Amino acid sequence: MSEAEKVVVTHRKALHDYHIFDRYEAGVVLTGTEVKSLREGRVNLKDSYAQVKQGEIYLLNCHISSYSHGSRESPEPTRARKLLLHRKEINKLIGRTVEKGYTLVPLRIYFKKGRAKIEIALAKGKKLYDKRETERRKESDRELAKVMKKARR
Repeated sequence: MSEAEKVVVTHRKALHDYHIFDRYEAGVVLTGTEVKSLREGRVNLKDSYAQVKQGEIYLLNCHISSYSHGSRESPEPTRARKLLLHRKEINKLIGRTVEKGYTLVPLRIYFKKGRAKIEIALAKGKKLYDKRETERRKESDRELAKVMKKARR
């Protein structure tokens, strides 16, 4: 992450629920009031995902709240938003998402050089036993770090 990036929101639960394979940076087509809401941090990635429609990729179920000082004609908070990627990347993602179990998950939204960007990942859902194994590994790492810290004293 470079110093020119200002992270607005991260989807921490995605790292818990999915195996992440490839990450892509994409631009997002937004209205002016949506950009202002993003700058205020009024966005939720909880149930959002990306999907291929008619050869283009769209972000679905991403909730960007209405701008507090905006007019009455603000866009719907959970509308589909087009993601801007290179054609080669889109074709690669289309090929991979056709495979069983792969999905496109947004990981974070940030501003880079004044432009709103989203990091999407090609991911595969974890099974319950995978989640348990990850938790066990994290817990053992924490205990090991605690023991090492005591040993240094």
